[in-house]
Amino acid sequence: MRTYKTFLILASILATLILAGCGQKDISLISQGHLTSTEQHWLDKAYRQDVNGWIYLHIQGKPFERGFQRGYLTANEIDEFRKTAAHISYFQTSRDYDFFVNSARKLFKNKISPEYTEEINGTVAGMNKAGKKVTFDEMLFMNGFFEVLWYWWPENKNFDEMTRPGCSAFIATGDATVDGKIVMAHNTWINYAIGRFCNIVVDITPEKGHRILMQSFGPSIYSATDFFITDAGLVGTETTIGSFKGFNSKGTPVFDRARNAMQYANCIGEWADIMTRKNNGGYANAWLLGDINTGEIARLELGLKNHSLEKKINGFFTGSNITSDIKILRQETKASLDDIRDNSVARNVRWKQLMKKYYGKIDVKLAKKMIADHYDVYLEKEKPSSRTICGHCELDDGTVPGTRSAFRPVGAVDGKVVDSDMVKDWQFFAKWGSSCDISLNAEQFLEKHPQYDWLNDFLKDLPSQPWTVFPPKK
Repeated sequence: MRTYKTFLILASILATLILAGCGQKDISLISQGHLTSTEQHWLDKAYRQDVNGWIYLHIQGKPFERGFQRGYLTANEIDEFRKTAAHISYFQTSRDYDFFVNSARKLFKNKISPEYTEEINGTVAGMNKAGKKVTFDEMLFMNGFFEVLWYWWPENKNFDEMTRPGCSAFIATGDATVDGKIVMAHNTWINYAIGRFCNIVVDITPEKGHRILMQSFGPSIYSATDFFITDAGLVGTETTIGSFKGFNSKGTPVFDRARNAMQYANCIGEWADIMTRKNNGGYANAWLLGDINTGEIARLELGLKNHSLEKKINGFFTGSNITSDIKILRQETKASLDDIRDNSVARNVRWKQLMKKYYGKIDVKLAKKMIADHYDVYLEKEKPSSRTICGHCELDDGTVPGTRSAFRPVGAVDGKVVDSDMVKDWQFFAKWGSSCDISLNAEQFLEKHPQYDWLNDFLKDLPSQPWTVFPPKK
């Protein structure tokens, strides 16, 4: 009996030491074990830290091993994303999850580069080893979620545009900033139920190509929310082109092209070339890009039939989900350019006001303030709404003509800011929950707005979090 008790004590001590050695990794997954020596070697090179609402994930190595690292260390989150994506896609279309998985397989077959096919296979293997069974085809759908739901489905079924994510962003340089260097800021607008999965900051050191630090989404091999820096000295973000119509199922998916551009482009021109080559029109965006080596910034407005690339060394570009390219605007969208009741137009006007007010003074501190702005130019007062740069559709009663609907659980779920000096130090600022300090209490919201009870069990709290520097200190 004494021997058995001694064994239990020693086993308890050993378990404590093992868990303590795991640091910030997902202990619930690691404790499952059954890893081969090769798999353990891969995981020894990766790590995860949970900080202020974010998951920071460092992965590295060959395609399969870095995919395995991500799949294993975030298996629970990817699995939850899968369940939420299945629920939302069914509610919005009445088609079940398997329909979209099979559609993604047919749509993306033979269009993914061998490197990223291997990485996705690695993610599948990592999840399966962690006890979350998933298939390669499911991973294709989750990577192409935006393209399948918001571009292929409306185009294929001749439906109107589905509700797509939005963003507010700017990039400035030269005489627009306080020190003449680049400053960039962005927030992600999306349905809060699905948007809670874009709380991942991935630091990728691939075997080939450039190191990448990016905000990411679920199991996406690219950013998806699109805020990134690379060790080539490139920075980038985007805002979706609203009311866009068009999709070419023969083109290369955006998750392959965008990741390829981040990993292998050495300059803005190369980045734009990769994105425009075999473009399928999915996730049509106004991309804001910068090169800290030259101080040059650019805007690539990428539709399906048309695109344009503007560059400058003094000034700024802003984004509010509306294109400034007249050909894209008139030929590929149904958007207004001047109806200030429209949230894209209202934010575009507000950006003009802010840039005029702060031109020559823009730095990281001011960028944080600008990206959290709550001035509604239509109402002409401070009031967070669907028309403010830090969007809060859940607070908008819908009385302004042109508002999509009242009290939608949609808005900014984050804020990110970076400047040239931070890029050199391999860092950027990020704030989870919203760009401002307004929190969302899911239970209170659903009780007050029962029309959204279809989101029960899927809409979660978004508490206000502080600005955090990534990568965080270990």
